[in-house]
Amino acid sequence: MKVVILAGGLGTRLKEETIVKPKPMVEIGGHPILWHIMNIYASQGFNEFIIALGYKAEFIKDFFINYRYHRQSLSVQLKNGNVVVHDGTIEDWTVHLVDTGDNTQTGGRIKRLAPYIGNERFMLTYGDGVSNINLKNLLDFHEKHGKLATLTAVRPPARFGGLNLKGDLIDRFSEKPQTGEGWINGGFFVLEPQILDYIEGDEMPWERQPLEHLARDEQLAAYRHEDFWQCMDTLRDVQRLDTLWSTGDAPWKIW
Repeated sequence: MKVVILAGGLGTRLKEETIVKPKPMVEIGGHPILWHIMNIYASQGFNEFIIALGYKAEFIKDFFINYRYHRQSLSVQLKNGNVVVHDGTIEDWTVHLVDTGDNTQTGGRIKRLAPYIGNERFMLTYGDGVSNINLKNLLDFHEKHGKLATLTAVRPPARFGGLNLKGDLIDRFSEKPQTGEGWINGGFFVLEPQILDYIEGDEMPWERQPLEHLARDEQLAAYRHEDFWQCMDTLRDVQRLDTLWSTGDAPWKIW
């Protein structure tokens, strides 16, 4: 099953980083968050990816074109430019890098990928969120309910630490807990190819009419994931994810 990753947005809320690179290439622990997301899927058996490119697409193309050279030892013959890549462990992934336009909305990007998706069920997520989601359980849930689309519902992490007060004393402090109320769209979709019929063109965000109409038609189900999920919207988010990785406490590292 192919995995579509939306990686073409401007990332305006993270302009400290995205002024020079696309958001999915912002690094966590020395690796782009896109690499982390792909490992979440590949570690669970999904290793064919379709990356929807837009803003600064050349950065993502260069990363994958030169991936083997950057990850392995080389011998270079300077006279003729021949490069020998020495043996080493490398990911067995197939990556389709598809330009979907600088200003195309998320729905339009998915629609433009139709020739690559084909008439097959596929997975979809955003290029800025990580989770320890069990994809087999997600897929089983999707197959069981038989709808056209399943999204993963998550509880957003709080921006600040949570306090339990007992009089004037703090009874319990928890740093950035998951909020206890409300569910949001956390990405990690399973989709049937018929969802492409709900997208009209480049100007249509996936999160508006397509998902709204799928819900209206009772074709949109929610898989509740109550464990770790974190998006990377701000510099604070980058710093938090980087700290989790560097301290060996990254819940999304399931590979």
